[in-house]
Amino acid sequence: MATKKYTVTLPEELAEEIRREVGQGGFSAYVTRAVQRQREQDRLGELVDWMEDEFGPVTEDELAAAAAERQEILRRHEERAARERVSADEPEERQTDAA
Repeated sequence: MATKKYTVTLPEELAEEIRREVGQGGFSAYVTRAVQRQREQDRLGELVDWMEDEFGPVTEDELAAAAAERQEILRRHEERAARERVSADEPEERQTDAA
């Protein structure tokens, strides 16, 4: 992708904090990623607005159902991670006996 140099004004404290974290050469890449993430958020906001115009606002019941589904997914991931930890901790000969 072609690049072009722009001048932007940032609060000095913020800019120096970023520069310390990413180093001299990483500043532009950091700012680019931040701008890309913001564009993604803007586009998601536009999608939500369009969907609400098209289908109406999300109801409290729909939000509750989505939250419950998310909790169930997190629970399943935690269970799987726990099984994988137990499996990794088992002696190797025990793992091969079970196979």
